[in-house]
Amino acid sequence: METAPAKKTVKKDQRKLILEGFKIYVLDHGSEPASIFKFAQSLKLKEADFYTYFTSFKSIKSSIWTSIFEDTLAEIQKQEVFASYSAREKFLGFLFTWIEELKKSRSYLLVLYGDKVKALRELPADTREFKRAFIDFSEEILAEGKETEEIADRPYVTEKYGEALWLQVMFVLRFWVDDRSPRFEKTDAAVEKSVNLAFDLMGKSALDTFLDFAKFLYQNK
Repeated sequence: METAPAKKTVKKDQRKLILEGFKIYVLDHGSEPASIFKFAQSLKLKEADFYTYFTSFKSIKSSIWTSIFEDTLAEIQKQEVFASYSAREKFLGFLFTWIEELKKSRSYLLVLYGDKVKALRELPADTREFKRAFIDFSEEILAEGKETEEIADRPYVTEKYGEALWLQVMFVLRFWVDDRSPRFEKTDAAVEKSVNLAFDLMGKSALDTFLDFAKFLYQNK
């Protein structure tokens, strides 16, 4: 007589359970849980299980921002044409794809960051890890742009471009949070116009050409 195959114990992805559970709690209650103990209890987890993955609710919020960014990168990397884009096109592609990923969590994000004063207080800490990852990503785009001369290499200024693009990301986020237009059409327009302005400013201008010529004349007088 054949014995039945032993059932495999399927271990739940507790980290994912905590992340999704936190988002659902925020949506259901309009605020963060009162304590880690009560939150873990609501997920049928021991408090110690929570601390295996996170140290606080702030670390959960940080992980959610980072996962949205990572999902965005995964999406754009699936597009074979992305590698052939110019620096401007790559940043545009990133922002448009990022907005699509944000839409999946819009209600959660509105609860936590819909209020401008609260967002100003909470966002810098909640997005710290996301910012670090984004700056690394943006530096790659900027390096490509400088190599192709799409972006001008200006002493003392070029090194600030990554921070400038981060501020643009935060501007787009705020615009999208407040956008009530159909299909967020106004956000799409804001993305395109703001990126074009940023890359026009970072590109080589008539002033750069004049300064290069003046430098040439000075060195060869």
